[in-house]
Parts: sequence; structure tokens; C-alpha cells
Amino acid sequence: MEQEALRQFTARVSTWANQALDFFHEPSSLAQLAVIAVAIAIAFLLNRVTRGPLERQARKIKAAPSLLRINVAIRRRMKLVYFVLCLWLVTLIDSAAGGPQSSIVSVVFKLALAYLVIHVGSRIVRNRLAARAITVTAWVVAALSILDWTEPVSNALDSTAITVGEARISALLVIKAVIVLAITLWLASVVGNFLDTRVKRSQELTPALRVLIGKLLKVGLIVIACVVALAAVGVDLTALTVLSGALGVGLGFGLQKVVSNFISGIIILLDRSIKPGDTISLGDTFGWIRELRARFVSVITRDGREYLIPNEDFITNQVINWSFSNELVRIDVHFGVSYDSNPHDVIRIAKEATASVGRVVSEKPVVCWMTAFGDSSLDFIIRFWIKDPPAGLTNVKGEVLLALWDAFQENGIKIPFPHREVLLRTPVTLTSAEEAGRPIADPEGAEGRKQTRQNGGVAGARDEG
Repeated sequence: MEQEALRQFTARVSTWANQALDFFHEPSSLAQLAVIAVAIAIAFLLNRVTRGPLERQARKIKAAPSLLRINVAIRRRMKLVYFVLCLWLVTLIDSAAGGPQSSIVSVVFKLALAYLVIHVGSRIVRNRLAARAITVTAWVVAALSILDWTEPVSNALDSTAITVGEARISALLVIKAVIVLAITLWLASVVGNFLDTRVKRSQELTPALRVLIGKLLKVGLIVIACVVALAAVGVDLTALTVLSGALGVGLGFGLQKVVSNFISGIIILLDRSIKPGDTISLGDTFGWIRELRARFVSVITRDGREYLIPNEDFITNQVINWSFSNELVRIDVHFGVSYDSNPHDVIRIAKEATASVGRVVSEKPVVCWMTAFGDSSLDFIIRFWIKDPPAGLTNVKGEVLLALWDAFQENGIKIPFPHREVLLRTPVTLTSAEEAGRPIADPEGAEGRKQTRQNGGVAGARDEG
């Protein structure tokens, strides 16, 4: 059967080749080619004349992004639009004059119109590579249908098959499976994004639950799309049970980190330990959570860096969530003053200065304690509360320290710095440059000490003994 299909396809190709050779011997065929060439020239001329006015009008259009992409696609293919219009007029004239419907102009018109419609319609897809793949695939199918080549090409592709056990896999089956799978996955992605957007707008659900429902919907739709695609092309799904078991074992060993991060992400969403907008500290990273993904958590720090932290780290490591139960956070600031200061006055002034900072809450009182008699200062710690940790911690500490500095300066309280005294037990000996190499007398004999005397304004030395 496969050899018969291949033989029919070869005979059909031979017939097409003979018809193509006979084509150039007919005057009407050459005339139609000339008409097509004239249509191409007219399309280029019209595009050059109307390009400027169309550009000015297009800039005034305000619409949805999808409609704007379609408008841009049409504007960039105006030569093809004019070419299709010219051929359409020719086919109308030819039809009114009683010409054949299967003429070359009619076939070229249908091919050009199909390409124009498919290319413009594919602009709805944002991904350029996917849009081009859709354009090429759809146009090839349309061209085969217009030229009436669908059946022989299908038979030829179906004849190139291999048999694996009881399964027969042909090139036609693979192409159908790829096309159907691509369409179902695209539909699943569109529906999943739509449902995810609707879920995120729901105010009755918590942020973590919104993310969890959205992810489950997307994953579920993708699985359903794959099953539907395989069933649509005639693949026996029961034959995949053994393969799926082996694949599961392989995934368990090779993708255990990926699976671990995915499961950790589900646990995080279920126990609601973190959610978008929370301020967290993990190791040396301090920032707020922007988004929860299936594999990682996006954390933005104060310096604008975005860290993609695996979900597993939030399960296995210690995480500080500054806004888990409430947004009140206590901050400690250490400082010291000189021993000349009265510690009672220092505590009072420090409390008043700290309470004057804008971000320090008034609901909880400021606390200041003396902690130690330091080497150079009296050491204190001041504790205060804030309720906006996402606004930063270092900056509010800096504001408190500046307030303490200003208050201490106004009240004459000094902030000391370390002093060091260096005591030299052995006196320093000064000698002249000429006598640097001569021994210096030591009349007292005290542990080899040396001394220098001034004699008439000139440094000299006396030998011992």
C-alpha cells in the first residue's frame, strides 16, 4: 500500500512537470504572467505614493495592543495589499468576460490573499517566532488546498512510516501531532492567562491563594492540552503508562531539585508564610517579595537588584519576615558618650531626639538603657519601633543617629573617640651624623644605656672608662 501511494505521488509530480512545460507554450499563460508583473509594478508604485499619508494617519490611532499590532502588520504589507487588490480586479474582469476560473491569475490571487490574511492574523500572537511559525504552517496548508495537492502530499507523507511494535509512526502523524499540540498548548496558555488574571483580581482570596490557584490552573490546562492533542491524532494513551512510569523515575533522579523547588513553592503558598509585598531577610539579602513563581521567589532589594531565590531555601533556611503577623518592627541603635556626661540627662535627651524622627511610631514608647562602662565612653542602647519596614532600616537608623548628634551638640554632651598613650621606658639617644658609628659613653653603667651631651653647641660622645 505504501509503495502504491508513493507511485501515485510520483506519477502526479510527473504530470505537474509536463503541465508546467506545456504552460510556457501557450500565449494565454504568458499574457497572465504579464498581467501579474504589471500588478506587482502597480503595487510598488501605489505603496510609494501612499506611504507617507498612511504613516501620519496610523500615528493617530489609539486602540488595544492587539489591534495596534494588526494595524502595523497591514501597514507594513501594503505592497501585498495593493497586489491582491489589483489581482482581484483582474479576476472580476476575467470572470465577467467568461474566462476560466482556474486561471493562473486566480490561483496567484488566492495564494496571495491567503498569505495576507494568515500573516496579519498571526500578529495577535506576541511571540515573533511563534507568529512566523504559524504563518508558514498555515500558508503551506492553504497553498496545498488551493493547488489541490492535499491528498497526494498526505499519501506521500503517510507512506514514509516506521513500525515500532504495534504502533505505526509516519511523517504525516508526526506533523499532525506537532500542529495539534501547538494549537492546544496555545489555547491552554491563553485560557490559563485569562483565568489567572481573573483570579488575581478577586479580593476575597488572599494573595498567596491567588498565586496557588493560578499556577494549578495553568499546569492543569497544559496537561489536559497534551492529552487532548495525543488523543486527537490517534495515539493510544494506554501505551504511555509504562513510559510515564520510567519517565517519572528519571525525573525523580535527574530533576529532583526542580521538583523540590516546585513542591516547596506549593508548601509556601499553602502555609502562607510569605506573600507578595512582604519584607524579608534571608542571609545577606534584605528586600521585599515581588512575585512567587513555581521554581523561585523574586526578591527586590533597596538597591534595585532582583534576586531569584529558589523556593527550597525558604523552607530549609531561617527567614525573617518583617511583616508576617504585623508591620511593627523594633530597631536597636548603640551609641556612647564621654564620662563627663550625666547618664540621666543622656537618657532623657536621647529619648526626646529619637521620638522626634518622623518614622518612629508614638504608640510604643522609646526605651534607652545604659549598658556598660566602656574603655572610652559610657555605652547606651536606644530602642524604638517603626511600622514601615519596606521603606528601609538603615535609613531610619541614620536619621536617629543624626537626631542624637544634633541633640548632644545643643546640650554640650560629647561623643568620645578612643585615646591611646604610648610610654617609652628607654630614653631616646640623639647622635651626630659623623659620630653615628662611634660608641657612646655610659658613665652610670645602667643596662647599657647611652646618653648624648651638648659641648659648645656640637654633639659629642665620651668613651667609657
